[in-house]
Amino acid sequence: MTHESTFAPIEAFSKQYAHLIEWLHSEANCARWGLARSCFAEALRRSAEKRFGGGRPATAEVEVYLKSLHLKDLALACACAEGVEEAWEFFVARFRQELRAAARAIVRTSGSSDDARADELADSLYAELYGVTPTGSARRKSLFEYFHGRSKLSTWLRAVLAQRHADLQRTARRTVSLESDEEGAPITSGSTSWRVSSEARVRQSSHALTHHRDSTPVDPDRERYLARLDGALSTAFASLPPRERMLLACYYVDQLTLAKIASTLGEHESTVSRQLDRTRRELREVVTQTLLRGTPARDGHGPAPGLDEAQVVLAFEYALEDWQFDLSRALSKREAAVDPPEE
Repeated sequence: MTHESTFAPIEAFSKQYAHLIEWLHSEANCARWGLARSCFAEALRRSAEKRFGGGRPATAEVEVYLKSLHLKDLALACACAEGVEEAWEFFVARFRQELRAAARAIVRTSGSSDDARADELADSLYAELYGVTPTGSARRKSLFEYFHGRSKLSTWLRAVLAQRHADLQRTARRTVSLESDEEGAPITSGSTSWRVSSEARVRQSSHALTHHRDSTPVDPDRERYLARLDGALSTAFASLPPRERMLLACYYVDQLTLAKIASTLGEHESTVSRQLDRTRRELREVVTQTLLRGTPARDGHGPAPGLDEAQVVLAFEYALEDWQFDLSRALSKREAAVDPPEE
């Protein structure tokens, strides 16, 4: 599948990482879906582009990142995006009930227990996952192309469902507001009267679903989730041992290569890589538990209730977008944790 990119062109990327791509292709068991090496290489390139953006990462950094991906999930998503029938049959059998269960949990958080509506929300996702053909294009575009393997496929699907539910709720609120106005006087602006027909609302809802990734409405809770994530992450960084803080600062703030850090510390590069990976996983778990648990009253501020699982997933997904978190500041501050882990 072709995809515009500011990262290395696919030919150069495939050549530079030929041996790694071969290994990753095998590790992901792409042969199970008959997924070509070139197709999987493009999915890997898109993922690396998403991670590094317009930067110029060292070869070792790209290799460490690609090896950290959920490769089998990425291969399945790639095969489904390509329309491989066996992959689709496996996906539906593996994830249909899980999607419906996630949708029911998400719908319940909005105060509803309408299982039929939840199942409809889950099942409506298949059309976008399979893909639509944009106007003027001969190529089908699948929502799976936005899965980069950084999280589990099940986690990403829950985040997509949660966002879809939020989008539909906002659309419904706008529709109800407009319908209420229509029952009385029309909405006016100057001398012009505006009315919204049912057909127009259906088109609006369909357009929001079909083109969500090209023009995503801003979630009104997005900033609240990110603020909570900022606090939880800052607290987690503050409680890290000095050595782990130093490793994170060297790698992410000073942008030293793994080889340079290992040389400075007199350790093997793979040892540094494993330590960083362990610290990242532990940070993720601590932050997740903090968000789920909430925070107590402090410094004159009331307690913050915990988020539910769908909201936590959304918080992490929003953070993968254009979130400006001051990592240098967080790593330079050393203070007691707001809500230390229970012993």
